[in-house]
Amino acid sequence: MFNLILFGPPGSGKGTQSENIVNTYNLEHISTGELLRDEVARHTPLGVEAQKYMDQGILVPDEVVIGMISSRIDESKDARGFIFDGFPRTRLQAESLDKLLEFKNTKIDLVLALDVSETELISRLLGRGLTSGRSDDTKEVITKRIKEYRAKTEQVASYYDGYGKLETVTGNNSVEDTFKLISKNINKYLLPVA
Repeated sequence: MFNLILFGPPGSGKGTQSENIVNTYNLEHISTGELLRDEVARHTPLGVEAQKYMDQGILVPDEVVIGMISSRIDESKDARGFIFDGFPRTRLQAESLDKLLEFKNTKIDLVLALDVSETELISRLLGRGLTSGRSDDTKEVITKRIKEYRAKTEQVASYYDGYGKLETVTGNNSVEDTFKLISKNINKYLLPVA
């Protein structure tokens, strides 16, 4: 089983590249946001627990999120592997994820960080704001979101770098060229599905 974490600041193309990875390598996509919405919609015990926190505007505790990830992995026993999106965001979450995966006799194999210049990120997000009509995509808000992302994920990146699992991929290129760089890293562990 091959497990990958994909990092990228807002506007880095992480969503697009996650989709490319899922389609090319036949991996299961685990997005914590989607997991939360699904568990809540299905009224599972974890979903009911999560809803209590969400109703109060409080972040869902790590233990609940880890429980959801565990359930998702168990539901996909025949998966080739997983791509983790939106988790882990802190060193503590990374350590918890590693413990969970170790318990399931697997591990994180590779952590890919999309590196895109701040100028390019701002340009992309301002453009996205114009087409999507999102009101939160002003230059000031975007800059704040990028800084917050870098501050939070730096510790996770250095954690995995300490294990030799972190690879940085330049994301300033076209979608296709960036995916070629991503594939070059993944192909060391797993070949594309024919």
